[in-house]
Amino acid sequence: MNEQRNILIAVLLSILILLGFQFLYETPRIQQAQQQARIAQAQAPLQPQSAQPQPTDASAIPTTSSPPGVGAPVNAGVGAPTPIRDRRQIIVDQLSAGQRLPIVTPALHGSLTLIGGRIDDLTLADYHETPDPNSAEIVLLSPSGSRQPYYAEFGWTPEDRSIPVPDANTHWTSNAKTLTPNAPVTLSWENGQGLIFERTITVDEKYLFTITQRVRNTGNTPVKLLPYGLVSRHGTPSTMGYYILHEGPLGVFDGTLKEVNYKNLKEEKTIEKTSSGGWIGVTDKYWLVSLIPDQEKKITARFLYTQKSAEDRFQVDILGESQTAAPGETIESMSRLFSGAKQVHLLGRYERDYSISKFDLAIDFGWFYFLTKPFFLAIDLINYLVGNFGIAILIFTVIIKALFFPLANKSYVSMSKMKKLQPEVQRIRERFANDKMRMNQEMMELYKREKANPVSGCLPVLVQIPVFFSLYKVLFVTIEMRHAPFFGWIQDLSAPDPTSLFNLFGLIPWTPPQMLMIGVWPLIMGVTMWLQQKLNPAPPDPVQQKVFMFLPILFTFMLANFPAGLVIYWAWNNSLSIAQQWLIMKKMGVKAS
Repeated sequence: MNEQRNILIAVLLSILILLGFQFLYETPRIQQAQQQARIAQAQAPLQPQSAQPQPTDASAIPTTSSPPGVGAPVNAGVGAPTPIRDRRQIIVDQLSAGQRLPIVTPALHGSLTLIGGRIDDLTLADYHETPDPNSAEIVLLSPSGSRQPYYAEFGWTPEDRSIPVPDANTHWTSNAKTLTPNAPVTLSWENGQGLIFERTITVDEKYLFTITQRVRNTGNTPVKLLPYGLVSRHGTPSTMGYYILHEGPLGVFDGTLKEVNYKNLKEEKTIEKTSSGGWIGVTDKYWLVSLIPDQEKKITARFLYTQKSAEDRFQVDILGESQTAAPGETIESMSRLFSGAKQVHLLGRYERDYSISKFDLAIDFGWFYFLTKPFFLAIDLINYLVGNFGIAILIFTVIIKALFFPLANKSYVSMSKMKKLQPEVQRIRERFANDKMRMNQEMMELYKREKANPVSGCLPVLVQIPVFFSLYKVLFVTIEMRHAPFFGWIQDLSAPDPTSLFNLFGLIPWTPPQMLMIGVWPLIMGVTMWLQQKLNPAPPDPVQQKVFMFLPILFTFMLANFPAGLVIYWAWNNSLSIAQQWLIMKKMGVKAS
């Protein structure tokens, strides 16, 4: 008994230390780091960068440069800092100057620049900053000269570096005025030495661009060129800082997922991979910008970090195999760009339609992938039938309870026996209070005679842990849960309950600190946990009893900052368990105290 007491005390102290560390140190540290990153991004100047030398290995891919006319006078010196301008103003000015082509699809709004041919301006038509549909659309890509440039670029690099090729300063001509799903755009440029470069860009109804690059050699000598694509992100993005969520560069190479966080990439500078097909990109919690090469071709891929004028720059890129454009012939290269929301079914459809290796791993389903993805698919199907993700979670919980009913039922029967035997256990404790060994022997004989298992109550909890964690991942990482309403004040199942006991649920005009945001649903969950404890047999040791009495309060504070959908699941699951256990106890003639 002393060993059990010490273990319980150690576990409780460990939980308190972890919670204290999280609330008092880790959360303020993450918030401070994010604030410093935002300040640094706001203050860091941008500088134009001249074209890079182009050898024939992966370093042939240019590191990102800033085209002239973006946020600075044309005659600005190479070393002169470029002041940061408002993103929208840059786009408006360039559209009015004829330097941009609008991109209009049902899912995307934006434009591509004719100076450099970059896809560098995209917002997501179906996703907004807040649950209010009138709030601003999510900005995904931004041009050079704005606060946080983020864009995709495609091109060719020559084996002979003296041959002019398109770069960030190239002025392309276009055969169309707008890019839509029904109207592709072809850009063209001639290098003055007999090479005509063409780039045809198509976009589907969602987030997938197809870029077909062609080079026609009208000269007299053959030319060897390598196609490339890159995604560049300036400034270190503010990440959520959760261990269970990857945010940053990632890719799949020869069927193996590779994830690289921003901190490690800063230290390693360059990480190079070779692969047949696959993909590489940069992911946020809900959004992805990814390069997808021809899945039949071999590529060299890189994760790259550079620094310019105290500004961090992260780049992922792919370099294709060398092709020779003989006189009078045309060479061609095709690749794709995904730039949008990580919708589970959409990524799966692209994976199937274009044979993209493990494209669904862009969503961080984690170690319990074999549970998390089926859980999402089941909840999503129920939501399709009932029209509410919150109701879908409740129905899914009933299904899970039904699947584990035999195990839980057996456990609750044993727990009811234990509760029925409590008076006899107490008499044994009093009778052999001075002989611990004899006390334990008598209690074990009693359990054996009555066929009661003291540890049976742990089984439902152990089974529930992977289910709980998997559902947590589903709610946390899938965009389908983002801004999904339940009822009443819960307008976003992926966010914590916005109410708080400490301002009387909004009656007092005061916003409590985060650790005191104990909303209605966490309180309901705590009450159901306390009620469930009352149905269970009390631990024989007084210290254990006090620890278990404290657990509902501890879990109420712990789960208050979890997604509301998860807290609703926990409270509903507790309620179903209470009903099941109460019926069993009634059937066995055991009083519920």
